[in-house]
Amino acid sequence: MSEHHDHASELGEMQLRVRALETILTEKGYIDPAALDAIVETFETRIGPRIGGSIVARAWSDPDFKRRLLDDATAAVNSMGHTSPVGSHLIAVENTPAVHNMVVCTLCSCYPWEVLGLPPVWYKSAPYRSRAVRDPKGVLADFGVHLPAQTAIRVWDSTAETRYIVLPMRPAGTDGWSEDRLAALVTRDSMIGTSVALSPATAAR
Repeated sequence: MSEHHDHASELGEMQLRVRALETILTEKGYIDPAALDAIVETFETRIGPRIGGSIVARAWSDPDFKRRLLDDATAAVNSMGHTSPVGSHLIAVENTPAVHNMVVCTLCSCYPWEVLGLPPVWYKSAPYRSRAVRDPKGVLADFGVHLPAQTAIRVWDSTAETRYIVLPMRPAGTDGWSEDRLAALVTRDSMIGTSVALSPATAAR
């Protein structure tokens, strides 16, 4: 695993500055904390994951795009109009019956926010960052994912230079579905690898 995490201290300093600025603006009545929370929620669970979901749905529907995504995720994602400085280091890894992939950042919280939205709190937590490497099967069980005994688990450690997106397995019973319908089955956690894509029945609930 790479240890190129030179930006960790910068992130910490930036977070402190943002928190201080937020406190000052709140005290002066310039911002509403509830409104900020709503904005963060939107970017964390809607806008970002929706972009990633569209990428996964395209890969499920278009074998040529899937090949290009796995060969060079940066170029494939950029071809859909999604581009950013982080995206220039994006790698896609595919889940199969034989291998389940999971992403972590062991030293800080590197994360492909441009395609997945803001990272969840648990992704940045020390317990996840350490246990994902030591006990990935246990972590998956905590998330309710129980894989067949023969399925290998591969953990990918993100760095400042390289970010990952997991291409989850396409759910059964989705033949002939449009990309929009397929994208609705893709969750943020399934693109991190701590979950699987929703089944049609689960999504309909």
